[in-house]
Amino acid sequence: MSIKAVIFDMDGVLVDAKEWHYIALNQSLALFGYNIDRPNHEARFDGLPTKTKLEMLSNEEQLPRGLHRFINEMKQRYTAHLIDERLVPNVVHVDALRRLRQQGLLLALASNSIRATIEHMMKLAQLRTYLSFCLSNEDVRHPKPSPQIYLKAMHRAGLHPSECLICEDSPFGLQAARESGAHVLAITNVDEVNYDNIQTRIAEIELLQSELGQNRKAA
Repeated sequence: MSIKAVIFDMDGVLVDAKEWHYIALNQSLALFGYNIDRPNHEARFDGLPTKTKLEMLSNEEQLPRGLHRFINEMKQRYTAHLIDERLVPNVVHVDALRRLRQQGLLLALASNSIRATIEHMMKLAQLRTYLSFCLSNEDVRHPKPSPQIYLKAMHRAGLHPSECLICEDSPFGLQAARESGAHVLAITNVDEVNYDNIQTRIAEIELLQSELGQNRKAA
């Protein structure tokens, strides 16, 4: 098998948490009279770290930079509350990661979220035990859409991009995944993250690589 690792994004892939982040950020911004409307968030902010979103608001809406730290801290508190209130294990995800791990695949997570949120979510989702490691936006200088977090994950795994499959959903995340040179499985909703879909994508990659190898020999 040429694919040796599957690297997952978190929000919108392993956890249906995008709405929670949106709610929590706007709750924090509302303390100071700011708001990101949904169309604007979906078009321009989705998938970016909170720090990047706040910097954009300072550049475009004159949000005082002195408020960034407090708003970020409040956003994490609101997010943690929503996680505790709403997150339940997804049995399809648990089954998929369990079976992939049993096949000998290395499983990892690379998210633009902070480390504390990742660990909190993965523990409640009952997925942490299947993941060899998790990388957060605190582990890289340049978060997605930069490919840095995926390149770091592959380096840590000791694998070449051609040996890795990345499961991603947001435009910024997909950009990062593709620029890393790894294979990609584009996700549109968390229900698509199941064992059969991942195995089908791996089989497609294996077939393509086999055909390329045969063509090189024939040439």
